[in-house]
Amino acid sequence: MAKKKSAGHHRWRWKLGFSFAACILFLFVLKLRQNSLIGAHEATVPESELISLQAPDAVPNKIAFLFLARNRMPLDIIWGPFFQEARADLFTIYIHSRPGFVYDKRTTACSYFYGRQLSNSIQVEWGEASMIEAERLLLIEALKDSSNDRFLLLSDSCVPLYNFSFVYNYIMSTPKSFLDSFTDVKESRYNPKMAPIILKNKWRKGSQWFALKRDHAAVVASDAVVFPIFRKFCKRRPLLDSWRQKHLTGDPSKQHNCIPDEHYVQTLLAMKGLESEIERRTLTYTLWNQTNKEYEGAGWHPVTFKSADVDSELIGKIKAIMSVYYETEYRREWCSKNGTAQPCFLFARKFTRGAALGLLNQNIWNT
Repeated sequence: MAKKKSAGHHRWRWKLGFSFAACILFLFVLKLRQNSLIGAHEATVPESELISLQAPDAVPNKIAFLFLARNRMPLDIIWGPFFQEARADLFTIYIHSRPGFVYDKRTTACSYFYGRQLSNSIQVEWGEASMIEAERLLLIEALKDSSNDRFLLLSDSCVPLYNFSFVYNYIMSTPKSFLDSFTDVKESRYNPKMAPIILKNKWRKGSQWFALKRDHAAVVASDAVVFPIFRKFCKRRPLLDSWRQKHLTGDPSKQHNCIPDEHYVQTLLAMKGLESEIERRTLTYTLWNQTNKEYEGAGWHPVTFKSADVDSELIGKIKAIMSVYYETEYRREWCSKNGTAQPCFLFARKFTRGAALGLLNQNIWNT
């Protein structure tokens, strides 16, 4: 009898030990899977656990102003008065500048810019994928605030054409994002190596300056598929001196010349089937390819308006624009709300600091 009791006791201990080991193994496998999922997500979107892709707890009512800057904000003398008349609970500000640059009373005349620089900024090169990487960093940071509802991308050379109240009501009253987007028919800008991830019929072009709704901003910030393809295959053609062009092989017009920030957000949202949720126009006016010699620098880069160029007539002409025509799609985009015509542009670029002083003197927000 003693032997039977001892054998049963050992069997019970063996079963208990096996069950305990199985539980430990199950918890270990579960933890590994959880870590792998989190790790994979964080590898594509830094600090992604802080981005709310669902409906935020707070009522979203803010516009997040996202500035792409080199270092100093040359037009801070304009933006100070613009934000001064705004309620503090209706906007937030984020600035991507060169790494290490800090906005304080020594570097900017606008107190609203103090400390608003990203701590994880990168070095940005024009025409490179680093430009859209900087945009995504701004969106990731702004999405951490659940009260941010619209995400407005601006350059350090942009000026507001209207006061804050007008801008806020204009953007918030439209249930769509604003994004300049049209079908790009130029063969040399699409690289066939992007397929099958990016198909040619979804290839879009437009201005990089946008005003995105929160759900669209989250799509851009969490993208882990399209951005790597852009970084690898969407590259601008090097600008060469005329004497070097003689040594090029092949037809230069056939070489791919892809500017990432002119294609990325447009193509991504088109691939996601979101174009019906977009007002396919930008809110930022830019003057391109003018043959008029009145302005310097016309051509590939936008015209820069200097102090001598700025007057009430120029600003009035920009404010009077009520439609935009897209030649590649034979489409005219009328700027309206509920059937009522409204101005197309809320901002304009590129302006120098001297031009900004002229705009302040003319009190453009009341014209």
